Amino acid sequence: MIDKIIKEAKDAVVAAIEGAEDVLTALRGAVKHTITGSIKDVGEVTTTSMETVASIVKGAVMGTAQVGTALGDAAKQTVRGVLEGISETGGDVAGAAQHAVRGVIHGAVEVGGDAGKAAVAAVEGAIEAAESVGMTTEDAVKNAVMGAVEAASEIGEEVSSAVKTALKEAVSLPREIVKSALGKEK
Repeated sequence: MIDKIIKEAKDAVVAAIEGAEDVLTALRGAVKHTITGSIKDVGEVTTTSMETVASIVKGAVMGTAQVGTALGDAAKQTVRGVLEGISETGGDVAGAAQHAVRGVIHGAVEVGGDAGKAAVAAVEGAIEAAESVGMTTEDAVKNAVMGAVEAASEIGEEVSSAVKTALKEAVSLPREIVKSALGKEK
């Protein structure tokens, strides 16, 4: 089932962005549409649907890599699309931020991308979407950072270290909030 969701998301993203004038807007729209459709099919936002979010994002990242979209841009726009979609369905945007970033990290590693750069871009996407989806910047950063660290830890020590270092050193992220979130990791 998860493999099917990943493939469908990948195919949807590829179809949406191939030949699009504004690839990033097309990407964000395709992800948002896929998320809202998926949640409506499930009927409510559950743990299963949050895992579906991570799978959709992983597929989206893989699809963008297939058509040559920069990983950082893809990560940022994908997370924004997820949060906008979840917000429209009345779902848990904080949980969605965490799971979306998990999907970004897994997708980045799958396509041989830089997980650290992908993590930073994904957190930036959560920050950009925060206000429009009713989340504070602090909550967006904390949930996104936790998702990045959890996913990286699942993959392995090298990826985990790279992600943590990238997040700590990113000048585009609010340093104190990132440090606080990293302090909460298990």
